[in-house]
Amino acid sequence: MLELSNLKPAPGSNKKKFRVGRGHGSGSGKTSGKGHKGQNARSGGGVRRGFEGGQMPLYRRLPKRGFTNRNTKDIVAINLSHLNVFEDGQIVDVAALKSKGLLSNPRDGVKILGNGELSKKLTIKVDYFSKTAIEKINAAGGQAEIVKLAKKLKIAKGGVEGEAEVV
Repeated sequence: MLELSNLKPAPGSNKKKFRVGRGHGSGSGKTSGKGHKGQNARSGGGVRRGFEGGQMPLYRRLPKRGFTNRNTKDIVAINLSHLNVFEDGQIVDVAALKSKGLLSNPRDGVKILGNGELSKKLTIKVDYFSKTAIEKINAAGGQAEIVKLAKKLKIAKGGVEGEAEVV
């Protein structure tokens, strides 16, 4: 039986570090496997990533393209078929989605997509819905409520949630 008193590493996982420069009989003595002289044989030797020996490196030969849009929104998409894990008549919001493991970080908003079928009558309160999702939710007898975050405050520790208002 495995107990604290008889723990030991898996066979082959604890391998001793090979000591280089310990005589030519070892096969890795004298130059310690670094060959004779040159930049790579020196201590701290070698070249930086992307260095091509003085030739103009590839990352500088290629033109710069595009930009990063600062105003883009990172919206998390969830398919209708995943919402069948909830009980009939339940209210589904960001907190409920997190508790069921369907969502880890809501980022800039959550959108429900119309993929799959919804067999439960749910009241869903999130930031965005697709047209087909709204149709399928209403057909199942549920409600789709768009919740707009008044403001999102990001604070390093603790995190303050914005106040939600139903539109």
